[in-house]
Amino acid sequence: MSNSAKEAIETFTRWAQAFNDRDADAMIAEMHFPHMRLAGTEFQSWVTSDDFKIPQDDMTKALIAEGWHTTITKSVTASQAGPEKVHLVIRQSRQRKDGSEYNGFDTLWIFTKIDGRWGVQFRSSFLANATQAYGASKPTF
Repeated sequence: MSNSAKEAIETFTRWAQAFNDRDADAMIAEMHFPHMRLAGTEFQSWVTSDDFKIPQDDMTKALIAEGWHTTITKSVTASQAGPEKVHLVIRQSRQRKDGSEYNGFDTLWIFTKIDGRWGVQFRSSFLANATQAYGASKPTF
């Protein structure tokens, strides 16, 4: 595995821990902006880190309302890696407090190295709900 792939996976691992901790600042530290997500066939965009950070309390409430307790990463594979961009194919499992899965999904994350720092800049998810869309705008192309 290349150093780029290892560094992207380490970045993802920190982001995933921050997500489970509901620590918006720590998530943002592992991201680049503008940040894009393709959910189903709809693009979502967070232009600034504040666009992502401000709605996180509402997102936490929505996660709890759907029964979320934690998200477990089942697998992470670097499908493509270069010196400044890495594609990670990830399988995740949203779980209830009792450890049962209520939503398993595949997702592709694209990490970029900008100014010497790795961060996720694009996600394409098969997640079955829109909880992740909080604070996103719909970009016009």
